Amino acid sequence: MFPRIAPITTNNSFFLFGPRGTGKSTLLQSTFKAIPCLWIDLLDPDQEQEYTVYPKRILEKWQAMKPTPKWIIIDEVQKLPKLLDIVHYAIEKYNIWFALTGSSSRKLKSHATNLLAGRAFVHHLHPLTHLELSESFQLQDALQWGTLPKIYSLEHAIDKKRFLRAYTQTYLKEEIQMEQIVRKMEPFRKFIEVAAQSTTEILNFSKLAREAMIEAKSTQRYFDILSDTYLGFYLDARHPSIRKRQLLKPKFYFFDTGVCRAAQNLLDADVHPHTYAFGKLFENFIVTECFRLNDYFETNFTLSYMHTKDNMEIDLILDKPQEKTIFIEIKSTDRVDPTAIRALKQVQKELPNEIFMVLSLEKEPRCLDGILIIPWQQGLRRIFIERGSRGIDSSP
Repeated sequence: MFPRIAPITTNNSFFLFGPRGTGKSTLLQSTFKAIPCLWIDLLDPDQEQEYTVYPKRILEKWQAMKPTPKWIIIDEVQKLPKLLDIVHYAIEKYNIWFALTGSSSRKLKSHATNLLAGRAFVHHLHPLTHLELSESFQLQDALQWGTLPKIYSLEHAIDKKRFLRAYTQTYLKEEIQMEQIVRKMEPFRKFIEVAAQSTTEILNFSKLAREAMIEAKSTQRYFDILSDTYLGFYLDARHPSIRKRQLLKPKFYFFDTGVCRAAQNLLDADVHPHTYAFGKLFENFIVTECFRLNDYFETNFTLSYMHTKDNMEIDLILDKPQEKTIFIEIKSTDRVDPTAIRALKQVQKELPNEIFMVLSLEKEPRCLDGILIIPWQQGLRRIFIERGSRGIDSSP
């Protein structure tokens, strides 16, 4: 088991959301191994049926335990959202602490659940980061197979392919079909493939609808389903005007490169450096890594991208009140040339006091026209870990 850096509390109730297979149950088992608790697993059909019919059975079992535990853990709580009424009542009356895991927030939202009105913290668990993998991390493997924990227990490529294919099938069966999120599965299956192909790109909902052969109005809803079930996330466009920002189209990033490749049926194709596919996967990996570390280290950056007035893009922007904005280009090359920083230089002329950075495969940091070109690991460490009292150090 790899050590996780997710900030889990043991002195307050909390939700732990995340995609299937990221290790939520394993993390809680490790966290609470020395703490008495009542554990309820709603993936067990018998338990799900029992608490569907008798939701108050939770408190009856808790009261029967000696000594009475402080904690109750409910795994996959989204399967029975009405249990949160019991949770709310138990927190108020008995001062019980709850750990509640979920692989989807959609059903909770659809039942107008208030997520306990602040009585429970909200944490997320993602696939393994390069920091958690430490010496086991290999960029080529991360791009080709992703970083779900199960991948690292499989030795052979064929087993990794089988796992990732089964993962997408399980997602469709258990998150979509069983929860009846969509009426017809086949159009949604085709949509997932098209959506995975569009990762890192600005979303054109009409074009995607034609490629997936679905109604245009369904495209946005389907992307929302992927977001609510943690299969990916939106990256909004940045613009000084809130009104104009709302008119710009977002990007969408799959939460894991291996699952993204499985959704595209590309697992039989190797990922080769210096190719378009490698560059696209590298961008997906870096953006998702920033998304994960921003969550884990609670740095509270707002993530976005920018489409400049000269029709160029800046891959990633990190905003935070009263700190310098960080403009980032992501380049999967070990030799960044001046043409690769044109978009950054354009914005630098208008905003000279901000931070401009290229996360790349170069071996050593250097400055080019006031723009920091840095190995991506070092860049992420500066942004999320080695933060001084004045923010990010932009020197080489």
